[in-house]
Amino acid sequence: MKVLVIPDIHLKPYIFDAAEKILKDGKADQAVCLMDIADDWNKEYDISLYASTYDRAIDFAKRFPATLWCYGNHDISYVWNKLETGYSPYAEKTVCTKIKELEKQVGKNIAFIHKVDKVIFCHGGLSSYFVSTLHDRLPDLHIDSIIATTNSLSKKELWMDHSPLWLRPQYGEVAMFHSDEFKQVIGHTPVEKIYEKNGVISTDVFSTYRDGTQIGESAMIVIETTTGEYEKIPVSKEEVNGNGKTI
Repeated sequence: MKVLVIPDIHLKPYIFDAAEKILKDGKADQAVCLMDIADDWNKEYDISLYASTYDRAIDFAKRFPATLWCYGNHDISYVWNKLETGYSPYAEKTVCTKIKELEKQVGKNIAFIHKVDKVIFCHGGLSSYFVSTLHDRLPDLHIDSIIATTNSLSKKELWMDHSPLWLRPQYGEVAMFHSDEFKQVIGHTPVEKIYEKNGVISTDVFSTYRDGTQIGESAMIVIETTTGEYEKIPVSKEEVNGNGKTI
């Protein structure tokens, strides 16, 4: 299966427009969104932007119901009332309301981790160390049990640096879970270019510096979930409008 990966959004609804065009062009069979829909530098008072970005996500979910959604730390922080960089107390009620709408729309398709064939999708990454902390509660060590257990964990267990919500394998040598068997596709940590290291593909290339300058290249990937091979698809904000069509 060919899966389009939609990386961290951070109040940039045009990314969904670009994703819609890619899917309509037949370049992928379905999408996975790594979320972080909320928050961006100097946008904490722009509540209408928070609302419209989540509305665009919900609309995308309606148009493409097979899409899988992976909670990001910037989304779940509002649900769990966990303050962090970028958190907007002014947008709190809006974000919580919109996340409930998104959850109602997508049902079981929203979770912390998803797996499609040989590819694991989550916001930060699934490490071997994190899996080792779950051993006493796992019925077995099958990947499906690990994912189901992780998706049922509490905020106390997931609001930690080594959890799949917060892990940053880009910053050091991290042993990832069964990297010889599974590829992982993650966001969370801004990078200049989409790249693969130790079986982990980092995709957060739309995040910005404080002045609004984009950190990374404008691109998304489509990954073949049985082979792990992927291609980059360039994305230009100027080439899409609100209907996901070229201008």
